[in-house]
Amino acid sequence: MSDVDYAANETVPAKAGSPASKTQGASRRWLVDLLLLAALWGASFLFMRIGAAEFGALPTAAVRVAIATVFLLPLLVMRGQWSSFRQYWKPALGIGVLNSGMPFAFFAFALLTINSGLAAVLNATVPMFGALVAWAWFGDRPDRSRIVGLVIGFVGVAMLAGRGAGFHSGANEGAARWAIAACLAACICYAFAASLTRKHLVGVPALATATGSQIGATLALALPALWFWPAQMPSLRAWMALAAVGIACTGLAYILFFRLIENAGPARALTVTFLVPVFAVCYGAVFLGEEITQWMLICAVVIVCGVALSTGLVRLGGGRRSA
Repeated sequence: MSDVDYAANETVPAKAGSPASKTQGASRRWLVDLLLLAALWGASFLFMRIGAAEFGALPTAAVRVAIATVFLLPLLVMRGQWSSFRQYWKPALGIGVLNSGMPFAFFAFALLTINSGLAAVLNATVPMFGALVAWAWFGDRPDRSRIVGLVIGFVGVAMLAGRGAGFHSGANEGAARWAIAACLAACICYAFAASLTRKHLVGVPALATATGSQIGATLALALPALWFWPAQMPSLRAWMALAAVGIACTGLAYILFFRLIENAGPARALTVTFLVPVFAVCYGAVFLGEEITQWMLICAVVIVCGVALSTGLVRLGGGRRSA
């Protein structure tokens, strides 16, 4: 949920100045886009929890990416970017397994045991893991603020995993810890996908990368999903949930996200990470009756502070990084 990592890999061209009224209008537009994107990605955890309860983890992830592929592929052709996809189809499909297929399956598995709000809070650690992978892979050594942020973020995750807050009623502690591990594995997949994108797909049109990612994930998950397909046909409610997560929370969200990068810049687009858990927790409480505990909120604040520092959005003694 988390396609945020693409923000670090996009180059935003400079634009000529415009009148103050147009600037204010553009400012309002990117804020609206930011809120809409956070609302969509926050809803993805709600819909995946509903779908996973009847489909199971692997079929849920497979149906999600298949629907997103069907949605994005015609847009790719209509916008004349098919040639870009053909040129880079191998890395695009391969990265899609890491950026969509595996993470979606991990989160669907986790949502069988933990609440959607807790999964979204853990998803907020993606930029933190991204900083670690970039450090190990590209030698992007973090400064003091980022190192402190990494430590704080991991402390927050440990605090969250140490108690039963956010677990389904009746879930045993061992299963819940496996669910948390699955969420963190998904975040690590996103982090590696970001670095691979940076290495192999820089300059490729965003829509071609996004569509290729979903195609690769669909191909990778097709056979496992058929093998684990539920014996009983899922209900219309479950199908509608996966249709919503595939079209709105994946297909439309990709388009919205890349428009946000273009209009507001990568740094501002990255702040969607902090808003997604807010929406996810609210959706879970309103529509699924999920409990919001004080411990969850405390841990969420600790994790968000760690992410803000580890990504450089906030620096110790230096204020917030400019976008």
